[in-house]
Amino acid sequence: MKATILGISRLRIGTDGNGITTLVAFHGCPLYCHYCLNPSSLDSEAKVRQLTPGDVMEELKKDELYYVATKGGVTFGGGEPLLNSSFIKDVLDLGAKEWNVTVETSLNVHRQHLELLLPYIDEYIVDIKDMDLDIYKRYTCKSNEMVRSNLKWLIDKGLADHILCRIPLIHGYNDETHQEKSKEELAKMGISRFELFTYKTDRV
Repeated sequence: MKATILGISRLRIGTDGNGITTLVAFHGCPLYCHYCLNPSSLDSEAKVRQLTPGDVMEELKKDELYYVATKGGVTFGGGEPLLNSSFIKDVLDLGAKEWNVTVETSLNVHRQHLELLLPYIDEYIVDIKDMDLDIYKRYTCKSNEMVRSNLKWLIDKGLADHILCRIPLIHGYNDETHQEKSKEELAKMGISRFELFTYKTDRV
């Protein structure tokens, strides 16, 4: 099995989870966000690598001492990493027992991907966009029904404290009031960790 990888970025601190991490970025995403933060994830001509789980683990192992010393590990991002759930499982099965494993995800994927990786993932960084259906649909061209359902499923599994929800201010789509409404709704669901920020873009 091979996956299409945009890049593997080593020795990251404070951006993708606990401690020192390596970011594995996958190509491909189910969303079509107007201000895509990583447009190469949908670019058919993007520079990518076709890697096996062994190839990825070989790169990750280079920094294992740092992961263990700082309680860091690997973060899978993209694009949407959970579309490659079987591949991620195969990577982690090669040996990641003392690592912190994080996924940066929209959660807009079928439940089977979450179920497969449930025993492996320590932290979820969820790019919520906005909880309002109309805003979400206008911005991503998709419904957030699966996002809501998957979030509730993770919370019901007792993982609320392992979820960080990112709620952006998106020019032309939402405002501070919408951000606060999304935060309030998520808090009622049981989420307590949030990151509110503004998308930086030169588009108007």
